[in-house]
Amino acid sequence: MALDDLTTPALIVDSAALDRNLATMLGAWPDRTLRPHVKAHKTTGIARRQAALGHTGFTCATIREIEVMAAAGLGSDLLLANEVVDMRRLGRVVDSGARVTVAIDSEATLAAAVAGGVGEVLIDVNVGTPRCGCSPESAGRLADRARAAGLAVRGVMGYEGHVMFVDAERERKDQTDQAMGLLARAHADVGGEIRSGGGTGTWQTNREVTELQAGSYALMDTEYRKLENVPFEQAATVLATVISIGDGWAVADAGLKSFGMDHGNPGLPGMLVWYCSDEHVVFSAGDGSTLPAVGDRVRLEPAHIDPTCALHERMFVVDGDTVIDEWPVDMRGW
Repeated sequence: MALDDLTTPALIVDSAALDRNLATMLGAWPDRTLRPHVKAHKTTGIARRQAALGHTGFTCATIREIEVMAAAGLGSDLLLANEVVDMRRLGRVVDSGARVTVAIDSEATLAAAVAGGVGEVLIDVNVGTPRCGCSPESAGRLADRARAAGLAVRGVMGYEGHVMFVDAERERKDQTDQAMGLLARAHADVGGEIRSGGGTGTWQTNREVTELQAGSYALMDTEYRKLENVPFEQAATVLATVISIGDGWAVADAGLKSFGMDHGNPGLPGMLVWYCSDEHVVFSAGDGSTLPAVGDRVRLEPAHIDPTCALHERMFVVDGDTVIDEWPVDMRGW
């Protein structure tokens, strides 16, 4: 199939760029030192490529992701890096033979793991992002109570999400070190072999974790590409068709329902994106560029890849202008 044969909007993955991104990360975080976060791409198509490189442990954000990964034969070591208070579905995945570890940060989530039949946990520690996680000072006590309840405590987890988009690498490194100092203090009290955390934004500045939870690096987005010394390429774009030309602007058929918009408008090289509405993106020509014609195709770059992928049912893998594969976004939903 040719790229021009696709119905738009369509989520496109450049196979060569994806493979280069995977290879770059592999060089820095080989084998099990990387626990790829599947929430970024939500497809077992990419997860299989990551597993083939030796990244056989995965990070998940939803129970649905855990279930699909296990059913696809990718369940040798799955971490649900998120708090849930009903783990019965996870217990059924464990019963099927997959290894599932969950993050806990309270007595309630500890009790949910016991009741749901999930036997392995990480203590989730707040290292500066005001989201989930117990205080570093209380992590050891929670670990003791988990072990007393019959759970295996594999270690700690701490996500320095507040650091991910700090522009300057030196400042990003300093703030990462502060966050990981909190995680190290908690780990000393908790024990276990794992210190899990990090992401695409701290892939080089965080060397304190035993496993990095990066996910966006595989497909990338314009927000991460703004950062200093983040070399990953834009492998994912949304193909759209120009459907109208105005007085100095053009309109294409990909809008709010095609992009995660929390990080702003998608990018379009050579053009200035004005805004997105439900089904439309409106843009003008940048310096030295000319507007495309009605019927022309354009490839827009998502500002936030994770929710963008979740809006599409499938992604089309391309080599140049040829579609060489099609992957269902099979981890959508909850």
